[in-house]
Amino acid sequence: MEDTKTPNRSSFPYYYGCEGEQFSFYRIPKLLMTSEHFRKLSTDAKVLYGLMLDRISLSMKNRWLDDQGRVYIFFPVEEVMQMLHCKSEKATKLLAELDSKKGIGLIERVRQGQGKPSIIYIKNFAGKELG
Repeated sequence: MEDTKTPNRSSFPYYYGCEGEQFSFYRIPKLLMTSEHFRKLSTDAKVLYGLMLDRISLSMKNRWLDDQGRVYIFFPVEEVMQMLHCKSEKATKLLAELDSKKGIGLIERVRQGQGKPSIIYIKNFAGKELG
């Protein structure tokens, strides 16, 4: 008789040989996890920052640079909600955690006007003396 209370732990296959190298991954900088400076930043905000860092490569391909040569991204609240499977309130809170106005300063959002997504500058997490 089969035990229906115990989940089937063998439902995922093993990796063999080079199969483990077939996926692309998002990177979350180790410093965000280890530095005392980023201790109060939520794990979800750190993941969002990693997603934003990944988006920079797309911006470079599209040549999204301002007059000073700074790369920027577009990452509307709706996309944050979709990628992190959360509601609008949480997505807005996570952006605020990262923002230079209300949060730690890892991003700077510049509003473009009604109906247009904000331009987001990703700040260099390692470019500041952390103390």
